[in-house]
Amino acid sequence: MNTLDDLKLALREFARERDWEQFHTPKNLAMALIVETAELVEHFQWLTPEQSLKLDDAKLEEVRQELADNLIYLTRLADILGINLIDAAFQKMAINAAKYPADKVRGSSARAAAYRDEV
Repeated sequence: MNTLDDLKLALREFARERDWEQFHTPKNLAMALIVETAELVEHFQWLTPEQSLKLDDAKLEEVRQELADNLIYLTRLADILGINLIDAAFQKMAINAAKYPADKVRGSSARAAAYRDEV
């Protein structure tokens, strides 16, 4: 499996085999996703920025597992809602490119509202 579509289809089958489709509502999947995201954040809580870039192998594997959980729930949620995540991501990047022009925001972490009058 190498594509998001492959993963989406495998997740559908996984849920179907377990009769879990009844639980995979957008509400439940969104709630599960936020829980998994919180579990991901826990691995970085209290680390310095430098420490967060240099995780040992055991911690990196734990983060890898949490990232997989996040991807699984996100992919399943998008599938249930009929959203193509790749298309959505590219469309959002285009919106962000207009909202945050590189020549105006390079090196800045300010939100768009901070420089909107300059654009």
